[in-house]
Amino acid sequence: MARAGLNRGRLIQAGAELADEVGFDQVTVSALARRFGVTVASLYSHVRNSHDLRVGIALLALGELADEAADALAGRAGKEALTAFANVYRDYAHRHPGRWTAAQLRLDPETAAGSAGFRHSAMMRAILRGYHLPEPDQTHAVRLLGSVFQGFVGLEMGGGFDHSAPAPPESWERVLDAVDALLRTWPTTDAT
Repeated sequence: MARAGLNRGRLIQAGAELADEVGFDQVTVSALARRFGVTVASLYSHVRNSHDLRVGIALLALGELADEAADALAGRAGKEALTAFANVYRDYAHRHPGRWTAAQLRLDPETAAGSAGFRHSAMMRAILRGYHLPEPDQTHAVRLLGSVFQGFVGLEMGGGFDHSAPAPPESWERVLDAVDALLRTWPTTDAT
């Protein structure tokens, strides 16, 4: 019998905490049942399976990131906004490595449409409006920002910068300076 007070939200929150402790790939319904001291079957009234649990954690992480980014962007524009936004992502990955990984989970189109993923894109586009980028250049720039943030943070979290100087925070600042310079001088493709 499930313990009183277990519900989907509590299980997803506990799954997110477990992901930060042991890694997102290690989060299963079985691992969560062990954490709560209940049978696996007792959790199936709240989550369908381990994939459903992981999707819930991904949605939680996307929402947390979007909320933090929105707070960081308030009243900022240009490079200040770009830096604040980027730092939210990097800092979140360091504080919540399992959730960071969860936020990268590929969602089905219907789930993605209802997720906070679109808020992330909208915030990036708001930052890019400060650089006066028209479409389709805005879309290209959103993809660039995502690639830079994901790439740097992924390499850093995976230990890719552990054996060389300077320290990652110094490189991060330089990367953001370079991205700002690129966005200010974005190459245009004039239709002829």
